[in-house]
Amino acid sequence: MIAFSDMYAAWRHVFKLDPDREISEEALERVCLSGTDGILVGGSSGITYDNTVELLARIRRFEVPCALELTGADSAVPGFDGYFVPMVLNAKRTEWLVGRQVKALAEYGAFMPWELTAAQAYLILNGECTAAKVTEARTELSTDEVLAYSQLADRLWRVPVLYLEYSGAFGDMELVRKVREHLTQARLFYGGGIATPEQARAAAESAHTVVVGNVIYSDLHAALETVDAAKRAIGAEGTARDGVRSEANRRLP
Repeated sequence: MIAFSDMYAAWRHVFKLDPDREISEEALERVCLSGTDGILVGGSSGITYDNTVELLARIRRFEVPCALELTGADSAVPGFDGYFVPMVLNAKRTEWLVGRQVKALAEYGAFMPWELTAAQAYLILNGECTAAKVTEARTELSTDEVLAYSQLADRLWRVPVLYLEYSGAFGDMELVRKVREHLTQARLFYGGGIATPEQARAAAESAHTVVVGNVIYSDLHAALETVDAAKRAIGAEGTARDGVRSEANRRLP
């Protein structure tokens, strides 16, 4: 069995699917068979146990790794290859940093599959996105503040994944690259506004893992083109990828 940490450490390109958004069977099949390294399931609103179970069941028809962003106890669905627990670093309310997590663990901590669970430090940088509004994130940050948050997660808390979230807008790749260069052990996920192969390539040259979401629902062809672009980019990993999934990227048994 491949460890969850080894699985997501090999990800260069990931598609993110929202249980609260509709996707046809044909589109889902093309996404899952696209050559992407994994499927990340999550969203900022409307996530329930039922719609998460339904989406997981549909994804499981394909041999692709699948992880869940566990944002609430109500959507804690068993059967994923792994679970990310988001903590929004720049949320104004501590509910989104530790409050919801503590509440869930008080009730379900004894049942947590800790070997399949990883903390995910979120830094939301687009004030217009749903995630920023829901968490009341303070998004107007200087470069020094962004780097300070990143170092807090990476060096002090030793969080294994730092996620820069620009959902709905393509971010500042120079800033993303600076964050990556300051990390000592955390893997840098980037998500937001990727709608073309060129944007996917630029993001892959700046971050370790590129997360593509919204464009799946608006332009599937463009979304599929991001896979090869991201995996062939020379950047954070130091080498060009040939698009062939490694053993670590195959779904856990």
